[in-house]
Amino acid sequence: MPPVAVIILNWNGEKLLREYLPQVIANTNSDKADIIVADNGSTDGSRQLLAEEFPSVKTLLLDRNYGFAEGYNQAIARTGYEYTVLLNSDVAPAHGWIDSLLNFMENHPEVGACQPKVLSYTDKDYFEYAGASGGFIDRNGYPYCRGRIFSTVEKDHGQYDSPMEIFWATGAALMVRTRLYLEIGGLDARFFAHMEEIDLCWRILLSGSKIMAVPQATVYHLGGGSLPASNPKKTYLNFRNNLLLLHKNLPDSTRRSKLLRRRLLDTLAWGKFALSFDFANAAAVWRAHRDFAKMRNGYTSHPDHDLLDERTDTRRNILIDYYLRRKTTFL
Repeated sequence: MPPVAVIILNWNGEKLLREYLPQVIANTNSDKADIIVADNGSTDGSRQLLAEEFPSVKTLLLDRNYGFAEGYNQAIARTGYEYTVLLNSDVAPAHGWIDSLLNFMENHPEVGACQPKVLSYTDKDYFEYAGASGGFIDRNGYPYCRGRIFSTVEKDHGQYDSPMEIFWATGAALMVRTRLYLEIGGLDARFFAHMEEIDLCWRILLSGSKIMAVPQATVYHLGGGSLPASNPKKTYLNFRNNLLLLHKNLPDSTRRSKLLRRRLLDTLAWGKFALSFDFANAAAVWRAHRDFAKMRNGYTSHPDHDLLDERTDTRRNILIDYYLRRKTTFL
């Protein structure tokens, strides 16, 4: 058995599998990795497609749609590989990608997870929104990347080609030590989808392991394959899950003050949607806060130290840098 399982979670993604799975197969070293499609209870032709056109690909057939987070938990619990790659169904890797990631992990035992450089599938000269060349989080809990801050995505001209320690790795193409993944509880199923990989990475950091961007490996991500950025459901999940992320991973000493500041900033975002007559997304923000208030009591265990205060890469205020100082790039 090779050391790596590349697990693609699929739900009604027949079209995506038809386009992207052949590229994953062609560019993945079969001596180093098995490709596994975990089907999240699809009702389209995905399962028939896998059986008829990709018989060499291993499959795990789940009984229903568990969402992104629990779907991966279900799949990883049934495999026994040393390393697992969580790979979105709309990702096409470049040749040699798995070798670069695996070599890095094997040579750096202190690293618990890593990601490749993520470029746009439709415009390969540019980074892709979800992950770019490594993720960070600012003092208010806003995620950003080397190569992408808010809606500004940079052109890739090699400026972020050095490996770098990061705060979070994208869930679009995330390699993790399987034992560590299981020890810290995997992805939080209560998130369902969106920001669950940041929560996972936060817990990896709290465990004492590092997270790295390894740009010597490259993948191309379509992005928005499940939900476009403007979809109110995506807005709801992003706002709710960001509040859960902070509530869950901040200590008692700083959690209340930082959540208060973040909720005030979210109120400004709600106002911007409302003034733009985007009432669907304004309502999504309101529902996110309402449901966060219901869900937060389910988290009773918190760390004893604050990574947002301890790490230099989290002390940046992205809102001020981006909107007031007009600093729209990472460098």
